[in-house]
Amino acid sequence: MPTALITGITGQDGSYLTELLLNKGYTVHGIVRRASSFNRSRIEHLRLDPAIEGKRLFLHYADLTDTTTLRRLLVRIQPEEMYHLAGQSHVGLSFEIPESTCQETAMATLALLEICRDLAKPPRFFHAASSELFGTPESSPQTEATPLRPTSPYGCAKAFAAQLCRVYREAHGLFVCSGIAYNHESPRRGENFVTRKITAAAARIAAGATEVLELGNLDAGRDWGWAPEFVEAMWCMLQQPEASDYVLATGTATTVRDFARAAFEEAGIPIAFEGQGTQEIARHAQTGHLIVKVNPRFYRAADPVGLIGNPAHAARVLGWHPQVSGAAVAREMAKREKQKVES
Repeated sequence: MPTALITGITGQDGSYLTELLLNKGYTVHGIVRRASSFNRSRIEHLRLDPAIEGKRLFLHYADLTDTTTLRRLLVRIQPEEMYHLAGQSHVGLSFEIPESTCQETAMATLALLEICRDLAKPPRFFHAASSELFGTPESSPQTEATPLRPTSPYGCAKAFAAQLCRVYREAHGLFVCSGIAYNHESPRRGENFVTRKITAAAARIAAGATEVLELGNLDAGRDWGWAPEFVEAMWCMLQQPEASDYVLATGTATTVRDFARAAFEEAGIPIAFEGQGTQEIARHAQTGHLIVKVNPRFYRAADPVGLIGNPAHAARVLGWHPQVSGAAVAREMAKREKQKVES
């Protein structure tokens, strides 16, 4: 029975990946921060299963800055595979807390690579990179060879970590893969991310709430995919005979405006947008009630343009072909949010 270690197991990707690995017969160890002891809702159904908890699923307290504890865990667990998903992952927030973002995202990855390098049998290592390392790219769509031009502290930290992974693969022979993941969403996404903010508000308003949803740049486009499909690619990367980096994307872009329109229509609220730029609003197409308005404070200091990924390498090597993207992601999230509110 193979053993895997996951950092960030309580997050969106960590929870889906844990389910995937358990279904494949793995024993899964997860690293959690003590501060997250009350933030484990995404894996609570697994923790409450007596056939899994303490038998095939084990949680360990540690922090990404606590290198000694991380080393002890890796030495004791001796995992065949390691999935490094943890870190401050909110792009907008990284402008407010740049130092801690870089510490958690960049330096913690270096520490883990050094620990793995010292092990007698290093695990196969997956690093969750991000499309944000491309920033404002010179060309679109982006591939694994596109130059890095990050436009946020988060993007800079991810670029540093991804480059380190390549160096440790080439210089030290470690089996290290970076998944350059574009935006991938699900009902398990936190409400501080715009996709979940939109779909949760749509469900509440459909249920009778009188709130008005405030958003930033409605013209911002993102390559939005479906998180459960992305974790399948993460696992596939570590099953290959050779390590490589892979762009994980759908190859299509959807604006925040179109994402919101699809989510509200799925919730039963057709909306119509009026105005332009920071004056733009959206009203219920039938009643005229205000539903969405633009608030400039949600604009990013620097918003990436043209971030669309080309997943051809992942399709060719991994056989990975994402099926859910853009408006379909919005509809699926909104449908599940509505079911949750109604129940």
